[in-house]
Amino acid sequence: MAMATGGGGRRGSRRRGFKPMADINVTPMVDVMLVLLVIFMITAPLLTAGVPVDLPKTNAGQIKGDDQPISVSVDAKGRIFLQETEVQIEELAPRLRAITAAKPDNRIFVRGDAGISYGRVMEVMGALSQAGFPHVALVTQPAPEAPRKGAR
Repeated sequence: MAMATGGGGRRGSRRRGFKPMADINVTPMVDVMLVLLVIFMITAPLLTAGVPVDLPKTNAGQIKGDDQPISVSVDAKGRIFLQETEVQIEELAPRLRAITAAKPDNRIFVRGDAGISYGRVMEVMGALSQAGFPHVALVTQPAPEAPRKGAR
């Protein structure tokens, strides 16, 4: 009688110690996440461009604060923008109330183009005041420093 050693049959050709790998290789995932992080860090400042407004220049000091203010802009054509969305003056107060429902003391910055009439900016500020927003501020650009007398 002959005895089979397991070298030639179908069953004998399999390796007995083979197990599927159950570990997850996280290196490619970390690489992708780092690339996405760099992309978002580069593009995030570009997304906050806002409405182009030529702000008037002044020597007033900066307002200090931690929270992100809401921006209302009036461009050179007199159009009103809430953040980057154009709104009519009648829609301004209801939209601001909806935005500031959780925090009614949020600051509102009004950015008026230097080329528009003072009355249009005051019309927007009056609408905000009438709607009950107590913290409204005008945004300007810092004026260039004038040369000092006697400086060379």
